[in-house]
Amino acid sequence: MGTLGKAREAPRKPSHGCRTAPKARLEAKTANSPFPSHPSLAQITQFRMMVSLGHLAKGASLDDLIDSCIQSFDADGNLCRRNHLLQVVLTMHRIIISSAELLRKVVTLYKDALAKNSPGLCLKICYFVRYWITEFWVMFKMDASLTDTMEEFQELVKAKGEELHCRLIDTTQINARDWSRKLTQRIKSNTSKKRKVSLLFDHLEPEELSEHLTYLEFKSFRRISFSDYQNYLVNSCVKENPTMERSIALCNGISQWVQLMVLSRPTPQLRAEVFIKFIQVAQKLHQLQNFNTLMAVIGGLCHSSISRLKETSSHVPHEINKVLGEMTELLSSSRNYDNYRRAYGECTDFKIPILGVHLKDLISLYEAMPDYLEDGKVNVHKLLALYNHISELVQLQEVAPPLEANKDLVHLLTLSLDLYYTEDEIYELSYAREPRNHRAPSVFKNYDHDQDGYISQEEFEKIAASFPFSFCVMDKDREGLISRDEITAYFMRASSIYSKLGLGFPHNFQETTYLKPTFCDNCAGFLWGVIKQGYRCKGNKYSESR
Repeated sequence: MGTLGKAREAPRKPSHGCRTAPKARLEAKTANSPFPSHPSLAQITQFRMMVSLGHLAKGASLDDLIDSCIQSFDADGNLCRRNHLLQVVLTMHRIIISSAELLRKVVTLYKDALAKNSPGLCLKICYFVRYWITEFWVMFKMDASLTDTMEEFQELVKAKGEELHCRLIDTTQINARDWSRKLTQRIKSNTSKKRKVSLLFDHLEPEELSEHLTYLEFKSFRRISFSDYQNYLVNSCVKENPTMERSIALCNGISQWVQLMVLSRPTPQLRAEVFIKFIQVAQKLHQLQNFNTLMAVIGGLCHSSISRLKETSSHVPHEINKVLGEMTELLSSSRNYDNYRRAYGECTDFKIPILGVHLKDLISLYEAMPDYLEDGKVNVHKLLALYNHISELVQLQEVAPPLEANKDLVHLLTLSLDLYYTEDEIYELSYAREPRNHRAPSVFKNYDHDQDGYISQEEFEKIAASFPFSFCVMDKDREGLISRDEITAYFMRASSIYSKLGLGFPHNFQETTYLKPTFCDNCAGFLWGVIKQGYRCKGNKYSESR
């Protein structure tokens, strides 16, 4: 595999007291800018749409925006102008007003048109509502308040005896629609004898495994609708957003599954073989341009429960570690994910983005730009920018992946990824495979100059001066020399006593995945992301970036 990114830069000093990020770090951090350094398709499209909107692009009142949308239809209900503004208003209005409130404004316009005896305007209003129902029917199926307001509108139109208008704003067909958007990819039929495959997937080649992971990833990604992205912006959280929660859960599940697969092997050699296999899976995922699952797999391999396995890593060839380094450089959050953005921008046809990075762009843009301008007009530029970024993600769902999937393997893989372990259980398994060395190696590395396995009492006192463990007895043989076993026992016993006396560290940090925007309590950095972005104290919930 060729080099994936540029040469590594010298590590930068952390700001505001946060620790320097490790080289293999994959966690999301606050972007300096919501956009990459080079223009994206969304930005190019936005510029073209701004030109087409003319004076409205500089800002407009909500009433003017609604009126412009209504006037997009001719007397026969056809769009008589480009529907850019219509699409933007109907998809992004919840940023500034609820759907039910928008419909109430439209109903008020209908009442005014009736009072002024303007049948043409009444008809255009109904054409506008019909377009809303037809193109964005999910809103009416999921928003109870909007449904109630629509029923009130229908009663009003019915009372006026306008049969044509009643037909135009009819919503009965919505209930017959399937909004689950099930995936209809090419799947091999199971006409042959079912294949026997263990949950550990020992018999799956890296290419086959990467293809089925990509199938599941695309299936999950394809279910995220335009409304889901909008709901995320409005609520600043993925909770109450089932499709987005499932996508993030899948990514985290894959990352955890990778760790468990490595840790399930009893010997360092066997664990190294699994590690190597997942590196090969990562290479295939990169070829498939599935960056989201690639992030999950590399995140699992770089997780501290795996990276601490020194005996295992000693069996991993240099060329495999080189590939891992290239992958982590590609996915690094350095310079606002510059390497990833460049690689992603160069990809054509089918590709799956790192969802967390693009969601972070959305929320950064949402927070950076005001909803209204100084003159009280709606910031159309903001609505347009958000619309184009979301549209770019949604359009990716229409490109089918270049692969076929086997139903049996998809089902088996789904079952494997649903197996849940806590972070504590994973760490317990990691330490069971390769126990802690309790600082003894570092002590002997720094003080055992002749490498004979002993340090002097004088040298040990220099070490002990840094720790409040002087109550522990050392040098049992009274030979003036302290062995590796003695100092290991010292640290183990001292740590236990220190803990019982309640003199432990103020925080018991644990790697944590944040499912909503969270900020570091130390440096105020942004911690939201897809996999293990920071630490949270198990006692007082104090959050900190790495």
